[in-house]
Amino acid sequence: MTYKARLEVVSDVVCPWCYIGKRRLEQALKMVGDELELTVQWAPYELNPTMPKAGMARRDYCEAKFGSVEYANQLYANVTANAAADGLPMAIERIARTPNTRQAHALIEHAASAGMQDAVVDALFAAYFVEGRDVGDTAILFEIAESTGLERESTERALSAPGVEQAIETRERAAQDAGINGVPAFLFNGRLLFSGAQTPETMSLAFKRAAARGL
Repeated sequence: MTYKARLEVVSDVVCPWCYIGKRRLEQALKMVGDELELTVQWAPYELNPTMPKAGMARRDYCEAKFGSVEYANQLYANVTANAAADGLPMAIERIARTPNTRQAHALIEHAASAGMQDAVVDALFAAYFVEGRDVGDTAILFEIAESTGLERESTERALSAPGVEQAIETRERAAQDAGINGVPAFLFNGRLLFSGAQTPETMSLAFKRAAARGL
């Protein structure tokens, strides 16, 4: 008998380890096979919750967060190597601005109603980490939405709806209350299972063990 469960992935679209973690999750789900049927949902988390609405120049961000662009480049070289090992393209050098991601999270929330979250998350990761696009720009978000099959007018309404950003904040606080202080984080039927872009083997084993315990 197949065990059915909900897997909630808490992530941010500008988190490189979340980008890598998504690829490893896809591999892990293949390893699980028919033993476990997981419904994957994506939940918001902002690495930079106080980021100005318009974002900021990448160089300024790296200097403020890491102390220098040179040190930031060293850290991202390691991330890029990990991405390459997983078969993921990554062009950090193309990124000119570090965005505010709240509207991107609103787009992901909107995509859930159409069953399009996975495609939208993929498109956001590719736009930022491969194409270097500003995923805090609503015009770019509308393009991404249309490219994945979401209707533009409904997307515009969803992203401008009263209280939409406050709803993102509420979900983020819920994640923090659940003990999440870094991403990606994975919740199995509402319980924090593990954090970090673990290997596919580690992920699949954790899912199987959680199912065996009836979580």
